[in-house]
Amino acid sequence: MSVTSHARGHEIEWHDGAWVYTDTGESADVDRPCARCGKWPTAEGYDACLGEIPGVEYACCGHGVERGYAIENGQLRYL
Repeated sequence: MSVTSHARGHEIEWHDGAWVYTDTGESADVDRPCARCGKWPTAEGYDACLGEIPGVEYACCGHGVERGYAIENGQLRYL
């Protein structure tokens, strides 16, 4: 059994002390576009499909794996 997670919607697993993409074994330190929309993150690191949302401290589109959400003033809001 291995530990798994997701990076921009792509499954990753902990293998020999590092996160790697499950499908290729490539280091998860190498960015991939969003598995849902196919877009790369913005230069600022935002999910391109969301862009910058005024007043929001953190947001994630969910990348086709989970429901998107935003955190504003410490409050969780689903997108």
